[in-house]
Amino acid sequence: DWYDTSAHFLWIGDRTRFENSAHVEYLRGIGNPIGMKCGPSLEPDALLRLLDTLNPGRVPGRMTLITRYGHDKIEAGLPKLVRAVQREGHPVAWSCDPMHGNVVKAANGYKTRPFERILAEVRGFFAVHRAEGSFAGGIHCEMTGQNVTECTGGAVDVTEQSLADRYHTHCDPRLNASQSLELAFLLAEMLNNEMKHRRPIETAQAA
Repeated sequence: DWYDTSAHFLWIGDRTRFENSAHVEYLRGIGNPIGMKCGPSLEPDALLRLLDTLNPGRVPGRMTLITRYGHDKIEAGLPKLVRAVQREGHPVAWSCDPMHGNVVKAANGYKTRPFERILAEVRGFFAVHRAEGSFAGGIHCEMTGQNVTECTGGAVDVTEQSLADRYHTHCDPRLNASQSLELAFLLAEMLNNEMKHRRPIETAQAA
């Protein structure tokens, strides 16, 4: 069999996941676990055709679908994809990329990502899967352990005016160390609250 050993995980981007693209053609020919970004322009029928192309044998663990909608679009756009995948029985893992759909240009010209929008998309992602009875498998964030000022907001309150202080990225704005920890704790708190609300229902069903 053929495998790509150049990276730990390969995925097809939101702009290159159209049918018969070079990226789709290449990834369908290798045996690696692979991912595919799913954004607002992806319709259920197109997603199902791509899944049939990329994972015709429906091998569990091969496909990860990485949603990247934007904070204001995920709860309206994601449910139809989840329902289509469940209806057709495709084995996929769902992951959330809350970074790439929430890029804005600050008044001073810097590309940034508001922390509040990132958090809102993560919450929307989990809310959709909770409502649809599917499994929210994880999140993918761009972050650094350095004290950069690239994404606005958070408890450290990076403002548009302070972006220039330590804007070190050569490409995309990253969450800094404090913002990354804050997101992790907020996510843990949210999941903990969900588990507390689920336990009585599961106990009743078991009884």
